[in-house]
Formats: sequence, structure tokens, C-alpha cells
Amino acid sequence: MTEDWLALVIGVLVFALSLFSLGGIDLLGWAVTTSVYTDLGKALAPVAKGYAALGGLGSLAATYVSLLVVLTAGVAALGGDIKRFILAFTIVFAIAYASWIVGSYAYIAVVTPADQQKFGISWSLKLTNEGGFIVALVAGLVIANIFPRFAEWLKEAIRPELYIKIAIVILGATIAVTAAGRLNLASSILLRGVAAIIEAYLIYWSVVYFVARKWFGFSREWSVPLASGISICGVAAAIATGGAIRARPAVPILVSSLVVVFAVVEILILPFLAQTFLWQEPLVAGAWMGLAIKTDGAAVAGGGITESLILAKAAAEGIKYQPGWILATTATVKVFIDIFIGIWAFILGYIWTNHITPRTDKAKAGEIWERFPKFILGFVAVFAISLWLATGTTPEIGKALPAAANEANVFRVIFFILTFFSIGVLSDFRKLWQDGFAKLAAVYVVSLFGFVIWVGLLISWLFFSGFKPPLAS
Repeated sequence: MTEDWLALVIGVLVFALSLFSLGGIDLLGWAVTTSVYTDLGKALAPVAKGYAALGGLGSLAATYVSLLVVLTAGVAALGGDIKRFILAFTIVFAIAYASWIVGSYAYIAVVTPADQQKFGISWSLKLTNEGGFIVALVAGLVIANIFPRFAEWLKEAIRPELYIKIAIVILGATIAVTAAGRLNLASSILLRGVAAIIEAYLIYWSVVYFVARKWFGFSREWSVPLASGISICGVAAAIATGGAIRARPAVPILVSSLVVVFAVVEILILPFLAQTFLWQEPLVAGAWMGLAIKTDGAAVAGGGITESLILAKAAAEGIKYQPGWILATTATVKVFIDIFIGIWAFILGYIWTNHITPRTDKAKAGEIWERFPKFILGFVAVFAISLWLATGTTPEIGKALPAAANEANVFRVIFFILTFFSIGVLSDFRKLWQDGFAKLAAVYVVSLFGFVIWVGLLISWLFFSGFKPPLAS
């Protein structure tokens, strides 16, 4: 069992259980959901009214126990320490979900003047309840940099790549339901996303590699994972391409740490820049998050925050966009980038094994499958099945599907929260500095702020400007 396969299995399991509601059997309605509140007693509730008797705390406990059981089985399959995981996950879940509850407080989450009046408040930060993601990230950063021993103790349950991969598989259902209403627009986003990532990453990779080699004097062993991590898709790309060229294990690990640190910085900055300057071009903003932020977790979560901020800004201007399209654009771009990792790792492996450091065993086409991110198969399957159910079956099923997808989406949100908190806990700036990554950071700063962000913005503008989400009915 690998993390990719585990994410696929858990994501598909959540989706499959949600589909039982199409036949009148609600298997996930007990999951906890959080509403915007001023009275904490009204913050939590089961997602389905049929489970109202559970109450908010009951649904929270049921959600925790179900996640603990499934993830503990998964960690056991991965060869992890079960006892340590159970203890650590209990704390991680408590802090992460508490962050989500804090982010749903009306003074943080309320967006429109009408809602302010409804809750009897005179101001708010207007972050929507997805401000809870930022609260979780900050909580993780505090633990990592002020309580490093506690952060180390939590490590067994700090698995951001696993959590975000599960979330992305589940996200396929939400994107399909969103796309079903506007298939022409969805098809256009798909085609433009493919074109955008091919153009962006052929530019990105070569320029970052050149900067690392010529300006900073790094060897090929360091320059390849650096170029892949900064240009393609962060941690996964650095590890995959580092393995493809047989780099020492320490190289992609240190590059991955660097990627996570800068992803934190980008999450805290780029969504707010997008809200300020791109709120009139929402899909440009969504694509930009996918092209600029370098880890799956940070990018997709950044797309979620960007969507919330832009929808809030647009609503304040009297424009109500249908939710889901900005995040769908980010996720689409990111999924194609993940597919690109396997292909690029094979290309680099072929070049290195046949020309740079020749060896007797040649790179084979089968290595593309070995390096392919398997959780993408789950995303594609969930998306395809949901789209078929929404458009190719009876009208009754099409009408019932959004409710089923919403129940699955509750778990997607929880895995997002766990991802944000985990990213924060892994970002011990002092330790990274001691590991001597200052020179690596210099390459990242020059590349990211010198051209990656701006080229990504330009390409996003070229392919997505003028395309708007549908207006909410």
C-alpha cells in the first residue's frame, strides 16, 4: 500500500457511501457541519436533518471516531505506528476542527451587510467560514516554531499529502455537479487548463534550472529537484524527479521542505491579491492559484480561499456568482499538473540514465505508470461517475445528486482543514535555516517572485480572461 493508493481508496469509499442517499439510505448524514454563528451552541450540527437527534457534539464525536478508524487502518497498511497515530490524530483533529469553528465566528466569516444585520453585528473580516483554513495554518505555525517538541510528537498524524489527496478525490463529485449545469463552460476550462499547464511548465522548468545552475552554481543533482519543485508541483515533483535521476534522498527532502515553507507564504498573500485585483476575472484568479502555488494542498486550498474572497467581493458589488467554478478551475489545473509529473519524471529519467549518467538498465515506458500519481485515478473516476449520474440518468437522480455530493463534501472540507494545520506544523523555520537552506531559498525567491508568479498570471489571463462563472439563480 502506498499513500497514493490509500488516498484513492478512502476518497472513493466516502463517495460510494454518499451515493446510497440516492436510494433513500443516508449513510453519511451524521457527519458534522459548522454554520456561521454568534452563539457557539448553534455552531455545530449533523449535515442531514434526519440525524438531528445526534446534536452538534454528537455528530462531531461520530465524525472523529469514523475518521480515526479509517485513517488508523490506512496508517497500519502504510506501516505506521498505530498507537502514536491514534494519540496524535486525536490532538490534530481537535486543534484543526477548533480552528474551523473559530473561522466560522460571525465577526470573521460574515460577508454581506444583510448578514451582518441578521447576526446583529456592525463589522466583520468578511473571510467567510473558510477563514478557518487560515486559523488552522497559523495554529500549526505557532506549534512548529514555538513548541517544536510538541510538533515532533504530532508528526505521526501530520500527513498533509495524504489528507489533500483524499480531499481531491472527493472533490471530483463537487466539480462534476458544478460542471453538469454548464457543460460547455466546463469543457472550455478543461481544454484551457491543459494548454495553460503545458505552456507554463515548459517555460518554468527550463528557466528555474538555468537560474539554479548558472546564477547559483548548483549541481545537476540539486538543480533538477529544485526546478521540478518550484515549477511543476512542489513536494511530489521534487521527490519524483529526484528519484528519476537517482539523487541522494536528502536532496528532494530538503527541497520539499523549502516548497512547503513558501507554499505557506503564498497562501497568506496570493488569495488576497486575487481578491483585490482579479475579482472581476474570477477564473483567471482560480487558474493563477493552480499555476503559482506549488503543493496540491496549498494550491487547492488557496483556490478555495480565493473563491470565498472573490465571491464575497463580488456579492458586495451586487454580483452573485455560482460557487464552485473558481475552485474547480484551480483543481483542474492542478490535476493536469499532477499528471504531468509522471511524464516529466520519465523524460528526466530517460535523459539521465541514457545520457548524463549512463547505466546498464535503461529507462522504460512502464516507469511513467510507476511514477503516475494514482490518486488522480480516483478523482477522474469520481468525477466521471458523478457527471454521468447528473446528466445521463433520470431527472430524479440528477436532482438528488447535489445533496449526496454535499455530504461527501463535508469530509473534503475536514481533510482540507487537516491539510492546512499539517502544513503549518511542518514549517519549522528555525530548523530549516539550520539545515542550510538559505541558498536554496534564494533560488526560490528569485524564481518565484521574479517570474513564476507573473508568468503564471500572464498565462492564466491569456487562457481564462473573459470567462466568468454562471450567476447564481
